[in-house]
Amino acid sequence: MLHSISSKCSDNISSYVRIKVQETTEKIIGAAMKVHAALGNGFQEVIYQRSLAIEFTDIKLQFEREFNMKIYYKNIEVGERRVDFFVDGKIMVELKATVNLESVHLAQAKNYLEAYNVEVGLLINFGTQSLQFKRLENQKYQSSIIFSQSLKSF
Repeated sequence: MLHSISSKCSDNISSYVRIKVQETTEKIIGAAMKVHAALGNGFQEVIYQRSLAIEFTDIKLQFEREFNMKIYYKNIEVGERRVDFFVDGKIMVELKATVNLESVHLAQAKNYLEAYNVEVGLLINFGTQSLQFKRLENQKYQSSIIFSQSLKSF
């Protein structure tokens, strides 16, 4: 009986987290659309990044801009990379200002998700007439061991 309660609790928490992440990604995309509508395409990436930070502040999103994240190989730090935004401590946002998103941009963003063990990311391109965005999920994501252990003891 305890196992089913723990499992049910875990499922409810997992559903809640998914809903919150979905709501946050929608807010991020909405903010990007506002910035793109105001500025259009043609600026350098940093202009969109600064403008998006203003929008995030206005809508009260918790974020870190140009967040340094360490990259590990076999549990050994091999370098670090700056993410344009890290939102709510769980969503990576990569910005581009290019004529078109290419497969290399998508592959790079997916690699960052895996290297950082972040579950969800957004790749947003301001360089086109219409804003382009892709929501990415890390298929190799490993949830917190501490979190799952605390549920087992419930």
